[in-house]
Amino acid sequence: MESLIVTLIVGAIAGWLAARVLKRTGFGLIGDIIVGVIGGYIGTWLWDVLHLPPIGGPVIVSAIITSTVGAIVLLVLLRLLRS
Repeated sequence: MESLIVTLIVGAIAGWLAARVLKRTGFGLIGDIIVGVIGGYIGTWLWDVLHLPPIGGPVIVSAIITSTVGAIVLLVLLRLLRS
């Protein structure tokens, strides 16, 4: 149960940060969580494919950074598909 709560919190933070980086309004709490959680999977996959070094520091910070990068990629791809 704790891992689900941590995943939701990391997803919410990552989705919110991704929206701020791209200077967009967020999708609300639920939307930000969904974007952040999907971004977590994308970010982890990208880190493996690109052979990037692990992020130092606490695990939660690493998860937020990786999820945010993935969420940014997701939002950029969604923006390109809409255009």
